[in-house]
Amino acid sequence: MIRVAQADDDVAAQSLRAGIQQLQTELQVTPEFPPEVEAAAAAAAASPRLPDLDRTDLPFITIDPPSSMDLDQAMHLVRNDKTGGYTVHYAIADLAAFITAGDPIDVEAHKRGESLYGADSKIPLHPKVLSEGAASLLPDQVRPALLWTIELDAHGEGTSTHVERARVRSTAKLDYAGVQADLDAGTASETIQLLKEIGLKRQALEVERGGVNLTLPDQEIEVTGDQWRLAYRKQLPVEEWNAQISLLTGFGAAALMVYARVGVLRTLPPADPRDVQHLHRTARALGIEWPAEMLYPEFIRTLDVAKPQHAAMMVACTRLLRGSGYATFDGELPELTEHAALASEYAHVTAPLRRLVDRYAGEICVALCADEPVPGWVHDALATLPDEMRASARRSSAYERGVVDLVEAGVLAPRVGESFQGVIVEVDEKTGKRGSVTIQDPAVEAGVSSDGPLPLGTDVTVTLETADIATRTVAFTLAPGRT
Repeated sequence: MIRVAQADDDVAAQSLRAGIQQLQTELQVTPEFPPEVEAAAAAAAASPRLPDLDRTDLPFITIDPPSSMDLDQAMHLVRNDKTGGYTVHYAIADLAAFITAGDPIDVEAHKRGESLYGADSKIPLHPKVLSEGAASLLPDQVRPALLWTIELDAHGEGTSTHVERARVRSTAKLDYAGVQADLDAGTASETIQLLKEIGLKRQALEVERGGVNLTLPDQEIEVTGDQWRLAYRKQLPVEEWNAQISLLTGFGAAALMVYARVGVLRTLPPADPRDVQHLHRTARALGIEWPAEMLYPEFIRTLDVAKPQHAAMMVACTRLLRGSGYATFDGELPELTEHAALASEYAHVTAPLRRLVDRYAGEICVALCADEPVPGWVHDALATLPDEMRASARRSSAYERGVVDLVEAGVLAPRVGESFQGVIVEVDEKTGKRGSVTIQDPAVEAGVSSDGPLPLGTDVTVTLETADIATRTVAFTLAPGRT
């Protein structure tokens, strides 16, 4: 357990929150909304446009981190005895029940693009009266939703997808750790048991497709009162199975839109052969066997992040996942329709409380399934959506990285001059003397420099040279002979 400061947590927490406020100023973001937006959201929350279809008979559940209140997704899973497969009911929060194109909430959402997350300082996409209140799929509340019904065969492959508006009700707000504990103890509900069963089958299909799954641990900031800690956390199996349901829905949405030649896809170009060749060289340098006939998705699945050389290799493999974006189309398909890491066409539709594009993709799919024209306000936004989401993604990355850099500096500030055990996970190719080091205790990834070549994928002892809260800077050095 890591405390922010050794003596005065209150002062440390205050300085870190002041640093976050400074970061928000630099990025021109704020958790506050203009008064007219809050007023419009409060009015919308009081009078949502509820659909006629009532599916509150389905006992939906949500699975999220314990503190989450912006609940986009609720699921209900059953076996289909007629086909030997499964029926997935997936309810997604319906923002169009509260927002009208061009109203103050909509205009502000287009400025923001997506929610930003960092420690206890979230910048929401929508006012909390909606995102954590009237539009959130909170338990024991009737909510408007886009209800996806997806049929799967016995192997977990999707056979049909349909989405429509419906009233739904979640019966339980569950968290990942509790669900995993129930599964491990054999006391999980039928829906949770089916989540594991379907999730495992969907993961097997991902392998068959040639999908890429990088399993690097997440670096997280834990905030409890005035105690701020950094930790690495590996995803629980149930989190990966839960993600498979979201991916399944995104695949179905993409198929609907591609068939109709109108929509918005999440895309990623194929790996550049030069990057793959570079990774082969990196593997040789790290002493990791990579047969020439083995494709890189299969190779990545052979890596064990617990091994220093493999952890460095996994970091290097992230270069293959750069260049993701959105492609909108109306009539002619874009040149690139596939998401290379998923080895499939894919669309974002399952997080409309936190991501603007999902509301538009969801509206298109509802119209297509109802055999109705896509709304004009959706058509009008398609041309600018990719640029809006690209800008918001840059802000999100800068914000999350800035908050982590700030907390790393705050945690380490009293320890300048100390030595730490770490692993060199990245080396600058031009000089060979600068790179990145991962420290396990505290959980930090930061820049490192050396007078000589840095040993990639090697356990090392590094010295903390800088930990400056004001500039959000942490830097280590590797002395000669300290591997």
